[in-house]
Amino acid sequence: MVPTVKYGLLAEFESAGGALHAASMVRDAGYRRWDVYTPFPVHGMDEAMGLGKSPVGWFAFCGGLTGFTAGMLMIWWMNAYDYPIVVGGKPLFSPIYSFPVCYELTILLGSFGSLFGMLFLNRLPRFHHPLFKSDRFSKVTHDRFFIAIEAADPKFSDIETRKLLESAGGLHIEEVRD
Repeated sequence: MVPTVKYGLLAEFESAGGALHAASMVRDAGYRRWDVYTPFPVHGMDEAMGLGKSPVGWFAFCGGLTGFTAGMLMIWWMNAYDYPIVVGGKPLFSPIYSFPVCYELTILLGSFGSLFGMLFLNRLPRFHHPLFKSDRFSKVTHDRFFIAIEAADPKFSDIETRKLLESAGGLHIEEVRD
C-alpha cells in the first residue's frame, strides 16, 4: 500500500449562512490556506473569507501593454527600416496607420494575459484533487457547503483546527488524504 499524505480537514455545513459564519471564524483564526466550496455563489463570501481584489487585471493590463508596444514596434521596424517605401511623400512611420494592428494585438494579448493569469493564480490545470476522494464532497454540487483547511497551512493543528470547525457548526468533519 502506498503511504498517503494528509491534505487537511473537510467540514460539511447544511446552509449557506452556516458556511458564511464558519468562513468568518476561520479567517479570524488566522488561517491562510483554506477554501469554501458551495453549490452556488454565496453573496458576501468574499468578504467573509477576507479576499481582496483579484490580480488577474494586472496580467490583462501587462498583456495588453505588450500587444500595443509590439504592434507599434513591428510597424515602425517594417516601415522605417526593414522595407522603407516612400509613397507620395508620406512619413515612413505614423502611429495613425499602425493603430489597427496595435488595437488588435492589445486585445489579443490582453485576453491571453487574463486567461493565463487566471490559470496561474488558480494553480490550474490540476487533474487530481484530494477532495474528490471524499464521498461526502460529491454533495457540494447539490445542497451541501464545505470548508477545507489544508494541512500545509502554518497554523494547522489536527486538534485545534478540528475544534474550530466543530465550534463553527461543522456537521461532519473528516480528514482528507492525498
